Amino acid sequence: MGVGAIIGIVVAAVIGLVVAGYLGLALGFSTLAVTALLALVPLTLVLLAIRWVDRWEPEPRWALWFAFLWGAAVSVAIALLVDLGVQLAFAFAGGGASPDEAVQAVVQAPIVEELAKGIGVLLIFMFSRSHFDGPVDGLVYAATVAAGFAFTENVLYFGSALIEGGGAELGMTFLIRGIFSPFAHVLFTACTGLAIGIAASRGGGPRVIGWFLIGLAGAVMLHAFWNGSLAFADAFLLYFTVQVPIFVGAILLVVFLRRHEIRVTRTHLAEYAAAGWFNADEVAGLSTPRGRRAAVDWAKAQHPPRTAEVRRFIADATHLAFTRHALVTGRGDVRRLDDERVLLDAITADRRAIAG
Repeated sequence: MGVGAIIGIVVAAVIGLVVAGYLGLALGFSTLAVTALLALVPLTLVLLAIRWVDRWEPEPRWALWFAFLWGAAVSVAIALLVDLGVQLAFAFAGGGASPDEAVQAVVQAPIVEELAKGIGVLLIFMFSRSHFDGPVDGLVYAATVAAGFAFTENVLYFGSALIEGGGAELGMTFLIRGIFSPFAHVLFTACTGLAIGIAASRGGGPRVIGWFLIGLAGAVMLHAFWNGSLAFADAFLLYFTVQVPIFVGAILLVVFLRRHEIRVTRTHLAEYAAAGWFNADEVAGLSTPRGRRAAVDWAKAQHPPRTAEVRRFIADATHLAFTRHALVTGRGDVRRLDDERVLLDAITADRRAIAG
């Protein structure tokens, strides 16, 4: 983790403290504590799903922390500041007018929130290029940003419901946001992440801005459609007719992308095996879910256990395969060549650690 990453995480964390203070003053700190605990329920569901998607080639923890803090703090701060600006603009315009709530929900919120979240994913692409290989990485980072944003937004919505309508209103809000639609923001921002991931798989460069705008447009439209439907349709009917089909489609897309990752791993580890870096059994074990589970089970049965060492060997080998994929598809540079050398050395060290 570089100095820039540390600075980014610290700045996002400081902004998070400011946002938490604002919510505490707006809702009351006791209400904030209760609703934050409730908001952990949908957050846990989303983070478990993200972990499942990210299992094959895990992203670095620091990048995921930055993504989460960007969503939970920076994106929320941007949205709050824009909303305050709109309120002040209407107030200064005179007449005591206020912005139309439907327009805010269908126009302002989708544009501002998706742009704020999308910028976070774009920053990760720009400053962590070696860890951003394709659509799955984009999906993971976008989902993590969205998970953070949804967590803070849920705290705000749950708190407002509790203050305005008591336990009954809070229960209904929790049911709709926490149980029926915990993945809503993830599905919106996934459009941006997938688009940036496609750009990454094609070499990045200036074209990434074009892909970012395409993905952002999809995220905004999906978000606007969702908010508009909630405003003018029955929430439960909408869940089964819109949310469920979109969610099923997202799962099928993730399964397809995971299979692509497995093929990439198998293909390029076989190339290293031909050069003597791996044997056939290692390639088979590293490039299939069953083989990886068997390796981890073996590691757990050792005395002392070698679980951490085997997991590190799997992670380094997978990262090596994707580094090789970038090189052979014309997306490599000097940094990628350096990464390859470092990973080959790491694999040698991992073998020594496993052997004890």
